[in-house]
Amino acid sequence: MKTFSSSRQVIYSLIFILTATFAVSAISGRVTIKICDLTAIFSNLYNGRDSVGDLIPKELVFLWIRLPRCIMAILVGSSLAVSGAVYQALFRNPLVSPDILGVSAGCTFGAALGLILPFDSFSLVHILSFGFGILAVSMSVGLAKVISIKPMIVLVLAGMVVLSFFNALLMAIKYFSDPYDELPSIVFWVMGSLSRVTWDTILVMAPFTLAGLILFIVLSFRLNILSLGDVQAKSLGMNPSFFRIILITASSFMVAVSVATCGQISWIGLVIPHMARSFVGPEHEKMIPVTALMGGLFLLIADSAARSVSSAEIPVGILTALTGAPIFGYFMFKNRSTGWL
Repeated sequence: MKTFSSSRQVIYSLIFILTATFAVSAISGRVTIKICDLTAIFSNLYNGRDSVGDLIPKELVFLWIRLPRCIMAILVGSSLAVSGAVYQALFRNPLVSPDILGVSAGCTFGAALGLILPFDSFSLVHILSFGFGILAVSMSVGLAKVISIKPMIVLVLAGMVVLSFFNALLMAIKYFSDPYDELPSIVFWVMGSLSRVTWDTILVMAPFTLAGLILFIVLSFRLNILSLGDVQAKSLGMNPSFFRIILITASSFMVAVSVATCGQISWIGLVIPHMARSFVGPEHEKMIPVTALMGGLFLLIADSAARSVSSAEIPVGILTALTGAPIFGYFMFKNRSTGWL
């Protein structure tokens, strides 16, 4: 009872911090939006009036750039973090991240392919990125099923094969792309950014994130059992292969949509589950909500810094890597005597 109460306090504290950070992030940046400006903007929206004077650019920045971008940061951060927690439980390995089955590499190759095609459509980039991400996971699972010897180990090895394959294809596209136009776009995509987020992309991302979170919370007890191993799961009357396919498919869809929308954003799926586990323990009933909140908070802070620290926006993937690596090193040292490391 005491542990449950403490976990609820952690969740409530994270919700408060996330809400406060969201509010600060939405009004801060190179274009400062004051509280009185927000009051006027919402008043005009409520009364159906058009903004005038200096309020027009602030309204455009707040409603069409900052607000959707902050929401997307929370959605993507939560998706990547929770997917990482699910993968770590399924593979029983603290070093596993969402790209272990090649989904990120497949998405990045698809995006690069869309960027060099003659069709000037950013929707095509999203579609190809998502499609190749799902194809990469399907190839990993299919290869593991064909071999079918020690399925978990073979699945990891199959993921490494597919990951290397799509990375090689990506390098080939970089080599043959236009170095003055296409190559910079591909490199910027690989580093990850939320600069092209719109309300339409949020409408695509939100259902995947919410559905995945609900599914993982519902199956959190099953995740606890799967993290013990297949022998224990079968002894408790559970079909580990069936639930593993469901969880891998759901988490892979979440990662594919995230990468297809914002590019590769590293370390969140690896670091945040460790942080959540240190706060509330390994039980996924408590860990999944905390991981989602911490992942959204982490990427929201990183994205706010990426668009605020300099006149030229920094790709958010650089900041997540710069901060994620030291944090992960700290948790490696902290958990050196536990069962995880």
